[in-house]
Amino acid sequence: MSAPPTGPPPEEPRADRPLGRTAALLRLLRPRGRTTRQETGPGDRLALDLDGTRQELARWQRHADSYERELNRVSHERAHLLAWLAALHPASAVITPAADPAQGGTHLLRLVAGERQLTWRLPPADLPLFAHVPYAAQAPGPHRPRPDDHRILDQAAHIRRHTRLLAVEETLFTAPAEIRPAVRPPDH
Repeated sequence: MSAPPTGPPPEEPRADRPLGRTAALLRLLRPRGRTTRQETGPGDRLALDLDGTRQELARWQRHADSYERELNRVSHERAHLLAWLAALHPASAVITPAADPAQGGTHLLRLVAGERQLTWRLPPADLPLFAHVPYAAQAPGPHRPRPDDHRILDQAAHIRRHTRLLAVEETLFTAPAEIRPAVRPPDH
């Protein structure tokens, strides 16, 4: 005969708790890292909305930072190109303070190209690039102030016309050199 078992009697399986192997299987099949879905109340929904809004804000902030870096890069390149243009026109290039003192130290680069005065605003941070350009307390010669938007459009049209004229002039007055290879646009 066998001896009677010692220790506490085995637990009776209850309907609200799965058996040992079944419980282990359910634990393995349960997704890790996620809690079971519970009823969400208004406070939980607000917390989720706030979290989603913060993530959206962070995404838009990354876009804004990227655009700001690109704008700074383009502004820096613009300043270098204007400094170069001023060096190409040493007889007419001059820097003057902006007429409006509320501009916060903004200066104007003025030069004559194609028998027309052209003007660009220069922020104070760009002024060291223009050390080679003479400084004048007032603009040389007569200058008719015009609204900026019309001035910029007229100036851009004048630059395009002047560029085309220079390109045509270059092709008319130069001896034909070797035949140049066709330039293909870069693949994008």
